[in-house]
Amino acid sequence: MKKAAVIAILCAAIAGMVWAFSSTGVENAEAQEYLRVHIRANSNGEADQAVKYLVRDDVVRYLTPVVASCETKAQAMDMVGRELPAIERVAEHVLQENGYGYGARASLKREEFPTRVYEEATLQAGVYDALILELGTGEGDNWWCVVYPPLCFTGGNGSVVYKSKIAEIIRTFFAEK
Repeated sequence: MKKAAVIAILCAAIAGMVWAFSSTGVENAEAQEYLRVHIRANSNGEADQAVKYLVRDDVVRYLTPVVASCETKAQAMDMVGRELPAIERVAEHVLQENGYGYGARASLKREEFPTRVYEEATLQAGVYDALILELGTGEGDNWWCVVYPPLCFTGGNGSVVYKSKIAEIIRTFFAEK
């Protein structure tokens, strides 16, 4: 009888742990590993949306070497935090080159993101730390990706190529077997 009670308690404890790990707590733990980037256009006008992508390309090009040497999210947040004024200058330079008089504001914040699929990686909906870059009023449609671990890189031709460091590590692991 005692054995049955012990087994029942152990089963209940295991079921409780499985439930706890499959609930929001894991999503929040996953969110703690990523630093996202969110670029908000001035408006949904065609021109504002087009310049948002030009800003994106230059900001990603600028950030790539900044975060490439980071080994932790904390390092990435520290590096990006120190680069906020420079990120604003990069964005404002693109805006000015293209005839836009409004500025850009960069900040690090915690924000809610929906589930997003990047080729080989899926980030669940949740609250993430993010580099927020608002162009002008920041009221238009936006673009987002991941700064750390590096998911947004600029290809040699200037276009944005999406790569997942996590997927590369997994591919390398299975290629060795």
